[in-house]
Amino acid sequence: MAKIVIIGGGAAGAAVFGALLHHGSAHDVGWITGAGAYGRGVAYATPDPHHLLNVRATGMALYSDSDEDFLTFAAKHLPSVAGTDFLARQLFGDFIDSQLQTRIASARRQGRHFSLHSQEAVSIVSHDGGFCIGLADSTTLSATAVVLALGALAPRPLRAVSADALASGAYELDPWRLLQRTQAPRRLLVIGTGLTAVDTLLSASRHWPKAELIAVSRHGQLPFVHAPLPLEPYAQQQDFNDSLLACSGTASMLRLLRTALRSSPQVSWRSVIDGMRSINARLWQGLTLAQRKQFLHHLRWLWEAARHRTAPQIAQSIQQLFDEGRLRVHAARVLSVDGNRPLEVTVRARTSQIQSTLEADLVVQATGLDTAAAYTEHPLLSQLLQDGLAVADPLQLGVAAQPDGRLLDAHGNPQPNLYAIGSLLRGNLWECTAMPEIRAAAQVLAQMLASGASAPPVSTGDAPTSDVPPPSRDDKVVPFTRHNDMAFGEFTT
Repeated sequence: MAKIVIIGGGAAGAAVFGALLHHGSAHDVGWITGAGAYGRGVAYATPDPHHLLNVRATGMALYSDSDEDFLTFAAKHLPSVAGTDFLARQLFGDFIDSQLQTRIASARRQGRHFSLHSQEAVSIVSHDGGFCIGLADSTTLSATAVVLALGALAPRPLRAVSADALASGAYELDPWRLLQRTQAPRRLLVIGTGLTAVDTLLSASRHWPKAELIAVSRHGQLPFVHAPLPLEPYAQQQDFNDSLLACSGTASMLRLLRTALRSSPQVSWRSVIDGMRSINARLWQGLTLAQRKQFLHHLRWLWEAARHRTAPQIAQSIQQLFDEGRLRVHAARVLSVDGNRPLEVTVRARTSQIQSTLEADLVVQATGLDTAAAYTEHPLLSQLLQDGLAVADPLQLGVAAQPDGRLLDAHGNPQPNLYAIGSLLRGNLWECTAMPEIRAAAQVLAQMLASGASAPPVSTGDAPTSDVPPPSRDDKVVPFTRHNDMAFGEFTT
């Protein structure tokens, strides 16, 4: 019997595995999950109930054809819940587990052939028109098709971090291990100001209530904030999207965005940005390599802050840290991290270019997803690159792939029946790591694998909205929220 094997135990792997079980094909399905609770991955394995989803409850699901919606599940566990709420990521992890158990039980009743493997996959070798997969315990699996759902790669230390700093134990590469530390720092410095950094700051502030908190990133921009309630969609979104697709690069796209917002001052920029969700992959694929590089260098920070926003409750907690004087944010480049308890972090302020040194008892690297496949120590991915079965994206956004997720080999040829889903495809799709994109891609991929056909990737149009803080270029402290609402067009000038 033909066997489809999914490698990766996070939410993306769970989405593909469950979709294949539900599809009703005759294929045997294997899921190599590795150690730990399968289905949760890094995002939904957090034990901290204060780590919230950045999508409203109604926008969250594991499958496109879920057996139970997340809101119904949440209502069984919470005294009161609304679809507009931003709920705990831990609770969504419980929902994933529930959905998986339901589909596994259904597959057993139907006599479906499937298997779960808690070992790590360490190698993939082409063999007789299929693949031979080596596991960490030296056993092997045969497969006719393989899906890589590896999620985020293990974080690597920044080049600015010295060997002494790493050896000191005062530099934490993995922010999710932060609370395993028993000694309270007097001052904690977080490198990064994205969603991961915000979670890190909140956990540290509760765990160590007397610690001084500092965050540093090039632009010092924390994520923007969702509005308390969803906003009306932009009435001219379809025409705007068609115009964006006709643009020749990021500069003309930005001009078009500014023009649209200035001509419709009553429209929230959040509605416009969220309305682009269904075409984001096509916009990215229409850019040349040079244009993509330009976007990453000049606009990525703004896009990430505007597109991946945080819940209002989180914003209030962060604002409280500012108001209490416990948190400072620096817009600066990290030049070096050296020393041994305390560490010395040398930074160069963005606007003034003045260098200064910050002392910290603990430095946490919270710079988000690492997708630099060429530099990873992940044994499976390293083997695929070394053997030419995969090639790193030229901008280190995962691996090179076709629009349908098929990996390209070292000669640029698509690999029959070797696919990826999730963060490994950022170089091809850019926006592919959020749950709405993952569940849509998983559904299409499951249909392709079950039928043997090929199809283009699917984008989803989930559209959460938010309030936005005004821009700041202050080198010392970048405020998180403001009551006045500046137009996004002004922010992007």
